[in-house]
Amino acid sequence: MPEIYRDLPLPALETLLAKSLRTEDGSNGLEAWLCHTFGVEKQQDWPVAPITLQADSGGQVTAGNHYWLRADPVHLRIEHTQIVLADSQIFRVTAEEAIQFTDLLNRHFAGDGYDLTLGDSGITKQRPLLLPLAPDRWYLRVTEAPTLKTHSLSSVSGRDISDLLPSGGDGLQWQRYFNEIQMFLYEHPLNLAREARGELAINSIWPWGGGTMPQSIGSPYTHVWGNAVLPKSLALATTTSHADLPPTAAAWHHAAATGNHLVILDTLSGKAQYDDAYGWRENLNKFELEWFGPLLKSLKQGELEKLTLTTVDERSIKSFSITSYDLWKFWRAAKPLATYAP
Repeated sequence: MPEIYRDLPLPALETLLAKSLRTEDGSNGLEAWLCHTFGVEKQQDWPVAPITLQADSGGQVTAGNHYWLRADPVHLRIEHTQIVLADSQIFRVTAEEAIQFTDLLNRHFAGDGYDLTLGDSGITKQRPLLLPLAPDRWYLRVTEAPTLKTHSLSSVSGRDISDLLPSGGDGLQWQRYFNEIQMFLYEHPLNLAREARGELAINSIWPWGGGTMPQSIGSPYTHVWGNAVLPKSLALATTTSHADLPPTAAAWHHAAATGNHLVILDTLSGKAQYDDAYGWRENLNKFELEWFGPLLKSLKQGELEKLTLTTVDERSIKSFSITSYDLWKFWRAAKPLATYAP
């Protein structure tokens, strides 16, 4: 949508892109890019669940050799002939509610082959089914690894899921579980109470990111900055320094040490998922003022040796690498951002 960039002043970003060396490759989304960058091998899916499990549990639960799935709470709504999924960017779920919902599902599915509980010695082979390690991130350990292909939650949020349900040899069985959960939670008192408060019902879960803990994970970075759980988890798994995203490039530069840094600015993706054009423009303009402008200045002053801007969506990865020397290449004139749009 090139029109989304219309009348959006982005001189610093446009200069950085124009002066850089550009590469492009195929993509399966940010989670896939992060896993690949940290040397994680793809299994049936990218094994996000066992990786984020370690960080979300605070070390209380270890993935071991078990197969884990993320099974995050979602809201489904019917729109004409579509079933549209909303994730926790759109609704809020408390830690208490997460425990209540997972306890309901644990008791409902007791004896169906899923065995997870915490004891003094760790995980024992009992129920329950789901473990809510964060209010909006739930985990499932499966007794036997299923033959299953799923789509990441970020790739289905705000979309019709009719053609995105679990597939593979065990796909139909998991679709039946998916439907059963919807029927079980439909008009459940917990959801009626949420709706009475003006909140969206939590009427399903989304299974994704299944796999076993990778045998090898390596970090090409000395420092990782970001608020999302996956980069934090990858940093933890590789003993790489991690911190939450600073509010501005100036704050980052003040806190940063020398080395190779990964800084994740990911708020645009949520705006795009839910077609929030105004929010997307506002966030990009904020990045221009608080990040791209100061980073361009740091390059000009020789404070940064090299800067690589990487954009990731479900179709492509575009990387733009620039050094202070590249800024002198006058023949690479700045172009409107729409030039780089798909």
